[in-house]
Amino acid sequence: MDPMPRTSAEMNITITCAAPVDTAVIARFNEAMAWETEHRRLHGPTVLAGTRALMERSEFGRYFLAKIDGRAVGQAMVTYEWSDWRNGVIWWLQSVYVSPEYRRRGVFTTILKHIEHAARASEDAVGLRLYVETENEPAMATYKKLNFTPSGHVVYEMDWSGLEGVGSGNIHE
Repeated sequence: MDPMPRTSAEMNITITCAAPVDTAVIARFNEAMAWETEHRRLHGPTVLAGTRALMERSEFGRYFLAKIDGRAVGQAMVTYEWSDWRNGVIWWLQSVYVSPEYRRRGVFTTILKHIEHAARASEDAVGLRLYVETENEPAMATYKKLNFTPSGHVVYEMDWSGLEGVGSGNIHE
């Protein structure tokens, strides 16, 4: 029998804006998410440095953590994109991750509601966006259930970060 509470209300999830002390756990979550969703092994020191850099540059974004009894169990990063069409800022959700043992228990929903409330309360936010791997059907089903709709866009990229294996599925194995 699973002794863990089943619902977010029973688990008493709190959402916090991440602090520098949370950098290591966020970096670990990012590495786990990359492996689960894209089978990419990221270079740990690079991910840690990148996580730390965002924590020091709030104009680029911020991390939100879901915690239960002070322990981080999930996260989402928000970055900002100016929309000239909307004369406002779109908040992009990225690096979404929930520890496997806490999935399907309302953790991500709680994070999303917190972020949506913060965005709606800000002066310039005009909406939320996220992207998802084309084969991550469980995530797509969750996002649709939470009122996200496909935007009709396909994301293309040019990556000149210099990381080995970009596009091949593994980075710095």
